[in-house]
Amino acid sequence: MTLLIAPSAEIVDLEDRKQLRGAFGTFPTGVTVVTVGGGSPRGMTANSFTSVSLDPPLVLFCVTKEATMHSRLETAPTFSVSVLGTGQESVARHFASRSRPAGAGQFDTVDWLPGQKTDAPLIAEAAAHFECEKWASYDGGDHTVFLGRVVAAARRPDRDAVLFHNGRFRQAPAEQTEGRAA
Repeated sequence: MTLLIAPSAEIVDLEDRKQLRGAFGTFPTGVTVVTVGGGSPRGMTANSFTSVSLDPPLVLFCVTKEATMHSRLETAPTFSVSVLGTGQESVARHFASRSRPAGAGQFDTVDWLPGQKTDAPLIAEAAAHFECEKWASYDGGDHTVFLGRVVAAARRPDRDAVLFHNGRFRQAPAEQTEGRAA
């Protein structure tokens, strides 16, 4: 078999961060807010979230080592992940903003509730919540990969998750016939 590259495909210069980020952005993701509790709760927007295992129940997300949240996650024994629903794009923007208040003040303009198992803030009206104990962390280049063991979870079947694709928030298309992924 011969591998062909379509003439319309742009070859990405791996040294050009903007081009590489654009190529990575072609993969649609969900949007989450990862939080830690304690005396100075903190949150951040993350779209590098995925499920890993059912037994034990594990999830992962990645955080740049330059983020303020990185040091909090390194020392926090627990954290929570809220999967944002459609209509919560402003919440995603808020927790992605470098100008948001530090500590508990960043939750002043957002509806939230404390996690029952972790005390880490859960974003109200989110499509799903996962409360986690930190399971492991791994070096991932300029990021750290954090794995969490899910100790509590909730979902809203009536709520679609907001998507992020090519640098923009999106909504899932109308429901189609279900098929099984390989």
